[in-house]
Amino acid sequence: MTQFALAVTCPSTRGIVAAITTYLTENGCNITDSSQFDDSESGNFFMRTSFKSETGADLAGLRAGFAATAKSFGMTYAFHDETERMKVVIMVSRFGHCLNDLLYRWRIGALPIDIVAVISNHMDYQKVVVNHDIPFHCIKVTKANKTEAEMMQMRIVEEVGAELIVLARYMQVLSDEMCRKMSGRIINIHHSFLPSFKGANPYKQAHDRGVKLIGATSHYVTADLDEGPIIDQDTVRVTHAQSPSDYVSLGRDVESQVLARAIHAHIHRRVFLNGDRTVVFPASPGSYASERMG
Repeated sequence: MTQFALAVTCPSTRGIVAAITTYLTENGCNITDSSQFDDSESGNFFMRTSFKSETGADLAGLRAGFAATAKSFGMTYAFHDETERMKVVIMVSRFGHCLNDLLYRWRIGALPIDIVAVISNHMDYQKVVVNHDIPFHCIKVTKANKTEAEMMQMRIVEEVGAELIVLARYMQVLSDEMCRKMSGRIINIHHSFLPSFKGANPYKQAHDRGVKLIGATSHYVTADLDEGPIIDQDTVRVTHAQSPSDYVSLGRDVESQVLARAIHAHIHRRVFLNGDRTVVFPASPGSYASERMG
């Protein structure tokens, strides 16, 4: 039996859940996990349902048959095969902790994605990437060639068929055009607990303010720097005795964990855009299990 998922967004009204579950039942599907959220502020309804086809129904047939139900509720919807791996391009500069963490999670199967390329504006991680049998592309970025460099980056993304770009501490600001073209498909890790301390050196800003918590934020990239919808965040405690360098070291672990969780949520279609915010449903049972648990 193949495991599928259905993601639905629509205006809130009566009968949505009943219509979805009835459709799946009538088409020989058994629901294994389901989450829903009715946002009274926006008037929107969100639902993610995992299910197995017990009678051989395929995605094409399920999509086509669901159109009438979707139209009656004004739904935006998508069916997905949960066994298919999303193609991902990772972009990195000179801080490699997030990249190395993602490579390890990918290698043991804890992050079920296909890393189809790594793009960097430096050569620091070429050997690490190539040793994983992943194509590595070094594209230098300067003020003079920024437009040309982005065109080269997007050409790679399109050629490998990537569905998601992950900025694993890629320290270049993307153009408005690239952000719009890949809207909802670029995830960034910001080394700060947004919306506080934006920009290039947030740990020093946090130290100067004497904060007792530092953290990291993973969000979708938009044309507004560090303003995109937030997917995941976490914090770690600090004290007055710790230096800005301590903040950086403590922050690395948080950044790696937060970015991995955000990617995990996105590839399992658990993230729904809700204006400038997101709805992020819990992971389905078993979705964190890796092929190699040791």
